[in-house]
Amino acid sequence: MLNKEIIFGAAYYEEYLPYDRLERDLQMMTECGFNTIRIAESTWSVEEPRPGEYDFSHVDRVIHAAKRHGLHVIVGTPTYAVPHWLVQLDPEVLATTEKGRNRYGSRQNMDITNPTYLYYAEGIIRNLVSHTAGYSNVIGFQIDNETKHYGTAGHKMLILFQRWMKERFGTIEAVNRSLGLNYWSNSVTRFEDLPDPTGTINGSYACEFAKFQRKMAEDFLMWQSDIVKEYKRPDQFITQNFDYEWKRFGAPRQQDGYSWGIQPDICHYESAKAMTLIGTDIYCFNQDKLTGCEIAFGGDLMRPLRDDAYLVLESQAQAFKDWLPYPGQLRQMAYSHLASGACGVMYWNWHSLHNGLESYWKGLLSHDFESNPTYEEAKTLGQELKRLQPYLPLLKKKNRIAIVVNTESVNAMKWFPTDKDLSYNDVVHWVYDALYELNLECDVIFSQAPDWSRYDLLIFPELYATHQSLVPRVRKFVEQGGTIFATFRSFMTDKHLKIFPDRQPHGLTDCFGMTYNQYTRPVNVTVDGAEAKYWMELLIPDTAETKASYNHKYWGKYAALTRNSFGNGHAWYLGTMTSSEILKKYLLQAANDAGIEQPEQKWPLIRRSGINAKGQKIHFLFNYSGESVSLTSRWNATELLTEATYTHGESISLKDWGVAILMEEMELKS
Repeated sequence: MLNKEIIFGAAYYEEYLPYDRLERDLQMMTECGFNTIRIAESTWSVEEPRPGEYDFSHVDRVIHAAKRHGLHVIVGTPTYAVPHWLVQLDPEVLATTEKGRNRYGSRQNMDITNPTYLYYAEGIIRNLVSHTAGYSNVIGFQIDNETKHYGTAGHKMLILFQRWMKERFGTIEAVNRSLGLNYWSNSVTRFEDLPDPTGTINGSYACEFAKFQRKMAEDFLMWQSDIVKEYKRPDQFITQNFDYEWKRFGAPRQQDGYSWGIQPDICHYESAKAMTLIGTDIYCFNQDKLTGCEIAFGGDLMRPLRDDAYLVLESQAQAFKDWLPYPGQLRQMAYSHLASGACGVMYWNWHSLHNGLESYWKGLLSHDFESNPTYEEAKTLGQELKRLQPYLPLLKKKNRIAIVVNTESVNAMKWFPTDKDLSYNDVVHWVYDALYELNLECDVIFSQAPDWSRYDLLIFPELYATHQSLVPRVRKFVEQGGTIFATFRSFMTDKHLKIFPDRQPHGLTDCFGMTYNQYTRPVNVTVDGAEAKYWMELLIPDTAETKASYNHKYWGKYAALTRNSFGNGHAWYLGTMTSSEILKKYLLQAANDAGIEQPEQKWPLIRRSGINAKGQKIHFLFNYSGESVSLTSRWNATELLTEATYTHGESISLKDWGVAILMEEMELKS
């Protein structure tokens, strides 16, 4: 299916409906152009009302009805929301966190290492997957839901952690030395004496425990994947809906925010090994706040995990508060996902719920189940997607720029923050958003990724935690002709977050052609006319050229931005945080060093490009504004939505929140 159709659909829970309307819902879905629904991942207590007693009547009924309507089905394992009978059997199914034992009622409140939980989870997985794998319209399985470690701690986790540390370090002396446990008398003489990490003051030790917690979540997903593989057909995929660190604004409810940055509670790079198809949930603001940036970031992070298409399993339809889309925005958001390389877009969810915490997280249909403008726009989108099937699936991208990130730095910045108001993901987005608005497309790759050969420019935003093997790779990349751009606090500590006891940036002072050993918070300091913010390193050039200095009576003799030629390449280093516009200027200079063409269009005009399965070049053009705009075509191309043709240099008009999809030099076939 993935080679033939753009997946388009929604999550659907017949179990939540106030009355039987299955046939009417599926009819409305087919009228909307849907071809796929996602079911079952939230309803363990219905599927197993009592221990070992399975009832898949809702699952069967929906799958059979979906087949009659020509709809594919993704079946989810329901392990992220435990039934109450399971907690009654064993109260320790509920996770113990640093705040104490969880209470029953919410989702994702369980201990994913608890034997009772795993025993019954295996039972529901095996019975559900074996029961549904034979259905011809079941195309894949989603394992769990937005999986993380959920803060699982407690005495049993401590014992597992102690064993894990022994396997990794070998001797307790190595632990004391590597993590600096002599500080404040934290050193111990036996692995069995390693203390509860939830009370530690040692960031290295705490982040080592966080690494272990992530490993437990990664193993949990692989465990589920291995079970599913025993039953699934070769043509059925295994996916997981990865989520992101949620950007919040201080409100008491979690919904106040959106998909933001690198997830700190599971490593996507490692857990992707359990998937045959990467899946993700991406939520963003719309109305006047719609930029497409969060959609693009999510895609640019997911796609490189496999260098392949990924599936958006959850995206918003109407959602809540100010998320009711303006006319044209639902359509624009869907094409934004496809432009990043998604093989499909699904909504959470089909209909608004009538009770529970998510009552006002509205679906494609409102509470009355009637047609509405958002649903009608989805119908238009569905008709277009059917016409575009020959051109859009499996869009490949060959980006020449990559932002290098790691999960260790996300957690490190919680312990050693640059500023209390600045997170690691804030810095990553500071860089990513600037590239996005410049129309310099990039991949977001994890530092573990073994191959950088496809890139000409690597950017390291505050890459604080540095695996020792990374340094020679960076040197080699530059020596062989690549360009790098690093920001403050990069290459500062080892993988255990111990600050390197040599000149900064560690192991790369000759590569960058500068060093520093003092830093401070900038006060009344500017760089190129813009305020220096949060952190400033007093850079001392050696072979490097000073590209910008601090404007300050005492700090003015130090460089803020340097550029150095090293081997056949170039290395840039920015020692402070400045405005987005100044950063854009610096990034364009680095891109020029890398031989990357500077784009003509800039925000709010966004261009996203790729190559489809037939080798045809596709360019998505977006107007993320409420005003009509015009741009000049750079190609002889056909616009796939309207079938209009454009020659090089011809003007293209985009209405407010508009989209155009250009295919270079190809005649449309009837």
